[in-house]
Amino acid sequence: MAMSNYIEAGSIIAIATSMSLWQTEFGLDSLAVGLLSALSANAFGAAIGAAIGGPLCDRYGRKFIYTYDLILYMFGTLFAIFAMNFSMLLIGFVLTGIAVGAGVTAAWTYIAEEAPDGRRAGHVGVAQLAWSIGPMIGFLLAALLEPMGLLGSRIIFAHLFVVAFITWWVRRGLAESRRWKAKDANPNTVGTYRGFFELFTNKKNLIALLFLIGVYGLWNTVAGQAGIFQPRIYEATGLTDARSQYLLQVLVWGLTSASTFFGFMRYGDKVSRRWLYGIGAGLGIIAWAVLIYGPAGWFSLLVFAIGWGISSGLGAQAFYGLWAAELFATRYRASAQGFMFMIVRVMVGVLSLWFPLMLDKTGLHGVGFLILGLLVAALLIGVIWTPKTQDKTLEEIEIERYGRLFDADVDDEAAAGNVSAKAQSTVGKD
Repeated sequence: MAMSNYIEAGSIIAIATSMSLWQTEFGLDSLAVGLLSALSANAFGAAIGAAIGGPLCDRYGRKFIYTYDLILYMFGTLFAIFAMNFSMLLIGFVLTGIAVGAGVTAAWTYIAEEAPDGRRAGHVGVAQLAWSIGPMIGFLLAALLEPMGLLGSRIIFAHLFVVAFITWWVRRGLAESRRWKAKDANPNTVGTYRGFFELFTNKKNLIALLFLIGVYGLWNTVAGQAGIFQPRIYEATGLTDARSQYLLQVLVWGLTSASTFFGFMRYGDKVSRRWLYGIGAGLGIIAWAVLIYGPAGWFSLLVFAIGWGISSGLGAQAFYGLWAAELFATRYRASAQGFMFMIVRVMVGVLSLWFPLMLDKTGLHGVGFLILGLLVAALLIGVIWTPKTQDKTLEEIEIERYGRLFDADVDDEAAAGNVSAKAQSTVGKD
């Protein structure tokens, strides 16, 4: 399931490293580049997929989505591999984006529901690890294939097609989520659509939605521009050699992988999540501040690469994947993630339409205030309102938040008192 994150991130990097080549090949202006970026897996394309895939995942099961979404993804990559004009390229980007939005939502939900109690962060971190390995390999391939020009970029998309096919083949044997099966087998379970509307009528759900959009949405609005436009950002700092840019990004994502494995996965269930999140978010702010306002040259570039790389492994996306699973009941857990992922990607998409123009007209200093403002806001929201969900099962969290287990039968309700007492005893721990 974590491979959804690999191909998601891989798609974004394949687009980022090839965009200038497509621009030259098809004679595209900055607005067309912004449109391709906005409608891809980086933004609106993924938003559409998440909006559709989340409710379907709750209605028909996690396996339904991860069985079929990669077929759509493979069609999208084929359009990109053989694109002969702007229209073919746009179709390919949109199709891969829709598949990514649906697939990632199902993957995050499935991994969290199947994770052993007490080791949820360690298992959710596997998705984050795959998400960081994808760009690392993508940028490494871009550096190696850079002399081949656009053909090299088509090969990178071809490698994503192969990975998607292998992942689809392996996924066919995966079992359905046990928590979703238990909910679906219960005759007292409410309809999916009623559950979906409870996301917006229940106060606790609304607060959780706003909190997670604040943490992940604000951070990812910056990360989304970095992912798709990082070569242009490096050019704005004076680093114009494409291969050097790609190798610097290999360092960024290599450190992201390392900090995910040695930081989030190892300590996300053991130490204060408030402090772990705060350290990661703070490093990200320092990294961008040095890149934007520090002296031009390799010192600032290396400080950025190290700081942003470590930050991305410890920060908002990893915690979002964890908290989004913990703060919502099983009946609409995937729908909640789909809705939030849609909003987050729309935020990225809106800025992506204008970011290339802003960067061209004002330079990196001109967009620096916006970048740092978004990152500071995400840090404050996550640190101040860190959920107290650590060391609790998903059922304990559900009872603590809603007062009971949703979709439970009579025996479940009878047992809920014991679980509730245990949940209440952990209130205040984070």
